[in-house]
Amino acid sequence: MGLLPLSYRRPSYVERPRSGGSQTTVQDDGGSDKIGIPLEPVKSTDSRGIPESLGFDKIMEGGTCPPITIRDFMNYLVYVERSAENLQFHLWYRDFIQRFNQATTADIALASEWTQTMEDEVTARIQKEHAEKMRKASKGTTADMFRGTDFEKDAAVVSTTSVSDQDNPFLTPIQSSHELDDFSDHAGSNDVSYRSQANEAFASVGVKAPFTIQPFRKEIDRVIAAYIMDGSPRQLNLSDREQKVVLHALAFTTHPSAFRHVAHAVESTLRRSSHPNFIRWSICNGNPARVFFARALGVGTIMLSFAAALILTMSRAGRGYRALVAIGWVIGIATLIAAYKGMCVVLHGMHHRHVRPWELFVAEGDDASEEAHEKHSFDSFGSANSYEEEPWVIRYQKRNVIRKIFDREVWIQEPALRQIQDTIFVQSMLCAIVLAGILTVVFVLVPSGGFF
Repeated sequence: MGLLPLSYRRPSYVERPRSGGSQTTVQDDGGSDKIGIPLEPVKSTDSRGIPESLGFDKIMEGGTCPPITIRDFMNYLVYVERSAENLQFHLWYRDFIQRFNQATTADIALASEWTQTMEDEVTARIQKEHAEKMRKASKGTTADMFRGTDFEKDAAVVSTTSVSDQDNPFLTPIQSSHELDDFSDHAGSNDVSYRSQANEAFASVGVKAPFTIQPFRKEIDRVIAAYIMDGSPRQLNLSDREQKVVLHALAFTTHPSAFRHVAHAVESTLRRSSHPNFIRWSICNGNPARVFFARALGVGTIMLSFAAALILTMSRAGRGYRALVAIGWVIGIATLIAAYKGMCVVLHGMHHRHVRPWELFVAEGDDASEEAHEKHSFDSFGSANSYEEEPWVIRYQKRNVIRKIFDREVWIQEPALRQIQDTIFVQSMLCAIVLAGILTVVFVLVPSGGFF
């Protein structure tokens, strides 16, 4: 596989939306081939720096090799970005659409489609109620200000109003389960609890509890308890309005269209933020300690080369000897530029990468915890995506810096990722040669000092 264009730039870091992707415009690129499933594909608006072979869909389809697989993507979201709930919900929703379309039971007719018109009407009503609440609160606050009396009561009014209108931030993950109808014994024993939590969520937005005879209702209750309601272990990053709209929809139907806006927002965040950031992060072949060491080595080599050039210039040595210093400059500058982009040139020479901290101790024999973690990460209705209590965290913190710098290495299997790294290495070398050439010419042209 050849190099990418020398003008290649790795993906830029993309900030995550603050609330549920509502700040992201969703493109509709065509209808679905499934009747009654109005989920149009969301396309990335900016794929610069990401080859087609490393695209989001390619990863989801299992068409990539380590370290760019869906498992690696999930680990990145759990341990680095801490937003695994988006991918977990996305995988569950894709699977749910497929299972809903394949369902042949008579009760499927009870789950009618949640149309865009219904969603618009509910959204307008929620916005109107919100505006009315704000207007009343504003009037009450103004009147209290003119009275100039009980400020504590004023504060209480303002506090109550702000809390009710506050956006509810994010939390967690999900998995693509192909047997979600066959819940575990533990989950089955909690059906009443999930039902109670879902009813509590419906009551919080002023809607009646839905019919329990609708298909997939128990599963939808678990989704609400895991991803939608306040305080859920894997709460999605939904705004207050988005949360209310989807709860109104789920109170009406269990049809996949009830998740229309939420699914678009989650997929948009994955495609336009998490995926580019994952590719950018994966390009780095060394851990932070190794990259810092590479930067220090690059700076040190450049400084030593400058010192050698100054000594040779001030001495009686021939000018030709000064040109030899260019070798040190090329090595130092190339190392520094590559390290700035997260790459260690030594690891790159072997097309190796450091094993990630959460993988490191599995390689040393602790594979039971890795199996448990993977099962949890790809479990649609697991607990919160917290890893602070995992055994590797303390063990890695106790690892000394020298061991971190020379941690275990593995070969990079994904050819497209090696191609990106090769391109970055060539860019670093070309920049180093140009800069080293300029410095060499300057020092060679300077007259000899002849001091010693």
